[in-house]
Order: sequence, then C-alpha cells, then structure tokens
Amino acid sequence: MHADRLRGRIYVKQLAFIARIGYNTDVNCLFLYNPASGKGKVARKIGYIRRRLEKIFDHAEIAATSSAEDLESRVREGAGKFDVILFSGGDGTFNHVLQGVGTREVRLGYIPGGTTNDVARSLGIPRTIRGALNVIERGYCEQVDCMRVNDRYAMYIAAAGAFTRTTYITPQSAKKKLGILAYAFECLKNEMDFKVFPLRINCDGVCKESHAVLIFVLNGRSVASFHINRSGSMQDGRLELVVIKQAERPGFFRRIGAYFSLASLFLFGVKVKKKDILYLRGRHITVSTDDGVVWDLDGEEGMRGNIAVEVLPQRMRLFVPRNKKI
Repeated sequence: MHADRLRGRIYVKQLAFIARIGYNTDVNCLFLYNPASGKGKVARKIGYIRRRLEKIFDHAEIAATSSAEDLESRVREGAGKFDVILFSGGDGTFNHVLQGVGTREVRLGYIPGGTTNDVARSLGIPRTIRGALNVIERGYCEQVDCMRVNDRYAMYIAAAGAFTRTTYITPQSAKKKLGILAYAFECLKNEMDFKVFPLRINCDGVCKESHAVLIFVLNGRSVASFHINRSGSMQDGRLELVVIKQAERPGFFRRIGAYFSLASLFLFGVKVKKKDILYLRGRHITVSTDDGVVWDLDGEEGMRGNIAVEVLPQRMRLFVPRNKKI
C-alpha cells in the first residue's frame, strides 16, 4: 500500500511538471556533466542525480563528457532529440553548452559544479546539487538573455585585461585542491603586472576612446563570485560595460591607482564613482583594440583583438527559481 501511494505521488508530480513546462506527452531529458569541474562533486553524486532525474522525467539519459568539443557535439545532437538538456559544470561548461545549442529551441537546466559558478549566482540557482535539482523538479522556466560576441555566444561576461586570464590558465589540479583560492594564488603569482592597451568603444552610438587595464562587458551580476553588477539583469535586453582607464605610459602612482580602482570595482560595483572607471549600458557594443588583447568569454579563452557584442534578448529558456531576481 505504501509503495502504491509513493508511486501515485511521483505520478502526480510528473503530471504537474509536464503542465508547467508545456508538454502533454512523455518528457525526456539528456544530462551531461563534466567530471573534472570543481572538485569532482557531481561525479561522486551521479547515483543520487540519476535517481532524482528518473523520478522527474519519463526518460533520462546521462553521459560524462570528455572535452569541450565532446560537450558541444553532444548538446548539438541532443537538442534535436530531447525535450530538456540538463548539464553540470562551471561557467565554462555553460559557455560550451551555448555554442552547442546555437539557435535551436530546447529547455536547459543547470546544476552548478564549478569553482565560482557566476552564472548560477546571477540567476539565483542554488549551488548545491539538491537545491539545483529542486529547481528543475519544480519546472519553472524563464526566457533569459545571452550575448553574441563576434561569431560566438557568451552567457554573462566578455572581459579582457587584468586578471582575466586567470580563469583559464589556473591548473585544474589547483582548483580541485584549493577551490576559488587557486585563482587568487595565480593572480598573485602571474597577473599583478597590469598591461595597458588602447580602446575605442561604441556603445549604442556613444563613442569613447581611452587606454585601459581592464574591460568587462556584462550580462550577469556576478564576477569571480562578487556581485559587482548588482542592478544588472539577464532579462532587461541590456548589457553593462565597465572600463578601468589608465594612462598610456603610467607612472608609479597611476599604476598603484589602478589597483585601488580594481578593488573599488569589486567592493562597490560597476556604478562606483571614480574618474578612472567608465560605465555604460547598451544593446550593441563594439570594441576596437590591439590584436594581442585576448578576450575571456565566461571563463574560457576567446578571440583576440576587436569584438562586436550584441545582446540576444530572451534567447535561452532555462529552469530558474520562481520569484528570484534574474
């Protein structure tokens, strides 16, 4: 009798889930995870995740990915076969999922499993496996913005300059041992010499020229686990741009000033009032700079030199918590 009641409750929950996400037939999902992300927590909990997904969906296929190329390929193929694609990993994993989805229509669910998980922080998705699965089980979806940067997609940031290389040059072994502290040690060891580069910016017709040590184009609210873009949203059809300006040939005090400006940015946010911090908002942003400037897209190494960024309003359909700011 107890087993019958349990099966009945599961059936009712499945019907409610189907009603919420808009299907009236069987719902199948593909779950992809990066076993190397974070400290390998998701890989250790894969049995628990499987049991939860089998209760939520009529069919759940689970696969570990071996590389970024493998992830993108599986997402690209799965978007035509599955109603829902779930994935776990860090912000870089999210970025590669976007490349695989492209313009295809599919519902996405995210279980954060990386080191900083800035996309999850921006969307209010719990950074625990149980919490993220609860969000997916409740079945509430929202249309969220993403960005197109030249011919690639990005979810929450395109960045260049001071410290931005850290996310993709920090060894995975260090991240597993130290977590977010691994990034701090990498910065202190290799990233304290802020290189100056030229910028010519056009943000919805507003043009600015400067030299700089850091530039962010933001869709999300969180960067390196700091909510520096507190008033930002992934549903407002706008991007935020922030630049730490610098003299072309800075002296000692101007160099020291850049460290204080960086600290102010992370402590007080993008709207901090400092003469060497530029803040703009817009839908279309172009940045012209030197060919040697390397862009970081969601924590992954991207293109070099000039970029054109546009917001893609409500492009991705994603399971998110209800009544949370997005």
